[in-house]
Amino acid sequence: MADDDAPTTACTGSSLLQPVSEITNLPLDQVNFVVCQLCALISAFWFRLFLHPSKTSPFIRHVVATLLGLYFAMFCFGWYALHFLVQSGLTYGIMILTGVEHMHKYCLLVALSYLSLCQITRVYVFDYAMYTADFTGPMMVITQKITSLAFEIHDGMARKEEHLTAGQKILAIRRMPSLLEYFSYNCNFMGILAGPTCSYNDYIAFIEGDPRRHRDQEADRKSTCKLRQNEPSPNMEVVRKVATSFFCLLVFLSVCKVFPVERNIDDNFIANTPFYAQVVYLYLSMVTTRPKYYFVWTLADAINNAAGFGFNGYDSDGSPRWDLISNLRILNIEFATSFKVFLDNWNIQTAHWLKRVCYERCPYHPTAATFILSAMWHGAYPGYYLTFLTGIVVTLAARAVRHNVRPYFLQSPTHKVVYDVITWAATQIAICYTVVPFVLLSVGPSLKFYRSWYFSLHIGCVLLAVALPVKPRHLRLKEQQKSSLQESSQHHLEGPDSNCSQKEKTT
Repeated sequence: MADDDAPTTACTGSSLLQPVSEITNLPLDQVNFVVCQLCALISAFWFRLFLHPSKTSPFIRHVVATLLGLYFAMFCFGWYALHFLVQSGLTYGIMILTGVEHMHKYCLLVALSYLSLCQITRVYVFDYAMYTADFTGPMMVITQKITSLAFEIHDGMARKEEHLTAGQKILAIRRMPSLLEYFSYNCNFMGILAGPTCSYNDYIAFIEGDPRRHRDQEADRKSTCKLRQNEPSPNMEVVRKVATSFFCLLVFLSVCKVFPVERNIDDNFIANTPFYAQVVYLYLSMVTTRPKYYFVWTLADAINNAAGFGFNGYDSDGSPRWDLISNLRILNIEFATSFKVFLDNWNIQTAHWLKRVCYERCPYHPTAATFILSAMWHGAYPGYYLTFLTGIVVTLAARAVRHNVRPYFLQSPTHKVVYDVITWAATQIAICYTVVPFVLLSVGPSLKFYRSWYFSLHIGCVLLAVALPVKPRHLRLKEQQKSSLQESSQHHLEGPDSNCSQKEKTT
């Protein structure tokens, strides 16, 4: 536990809400954060209604979004919010002064180093044991935005079109952003406190009032016309997400103290509890830590939607989708039947960032490199590194099992149901086992937990990854490209025949 004066040290923002903090018995920095997010939600509605692109210029929208964001940051973090401007300013200077050929590497190095320096200072100088809102949280999102922007500029201005993937072509930036656009992208009020991160092209298209212009393909022109004729309202989606977020907050406040994670390493609990009961308690204690993330990320998504940001086209039934920058899918997380499915639906925008910046571009051992980058980005707590190093082994084992075992269970619906139930239980336990150090933070307690389990999942995953063969990633990519080429050539050959048959039917 932290010292009695730790909350005061940790919170450097406004003390205006100190009475609320005392009444609710919550740390002042957390109260400031929630109140600022609620103010951001109200501001988002105002921003969409009164500063709509049809009523004002992109310049005004950029200025207002940036100033509101900086105000909320100052309210929550005091003068520590200046780090947001310093980090952004340093990297913008690098973008201007260095060539587009190498700027993405320099920006990644400088932004990540500055973030790491702030995290190390906060952890080891100020409040090691505190796990509350802190000024490095927004810096993590800004780091994602800075590096994403740098890589997208590099793709758009330094690489040839034919060398880009389909996703990179959509996100590639063809001109250098202005200073105002850059700070608006990094520090706007919708995302400065809790994100989520987004692509620069998506943000600029939202500011300028044409949110689908760079994503619409030939087949999507109908939906584009529909959008321009009758812009969809996000109100119902915002209400749903706000209700979901506060339900998750209520669940977290109700159950977080019932199943403390620390009990997993209690000597009496380990000595006197049967192993099956330890497994069940591990699952319950880790599941009850998730609602606080559900609350923060769902509310952040609602704020962006309320401002009109996050529209992602229409479903097949014509209903609008507001999930462009959503950060999680709660049901997919809770019912995930593989490690990959869980990760694909948890902190989605961070997963996209890791994929675009590291996994797709790393020539050797991309999985390991991605987990290491993720650990460095998360912070200086040793438990983070134990979690992500364990995650490497679990991911490789899960991939091996999926490639080698899953095909045998797809022969009948009954077998698939059995497989899904088994893999759901295995996935949830593997996730909980992996994430314990992330919650405990320190090396000693984390290793104590793993010793109480005899490092069983580590050993089992290593054996599975070694025993079950999986083709290297570059060979899998070659096979996918070959099969896609065969399909396209077959479709091209069948095209004239189908056209002829269509003509015959017409005549």
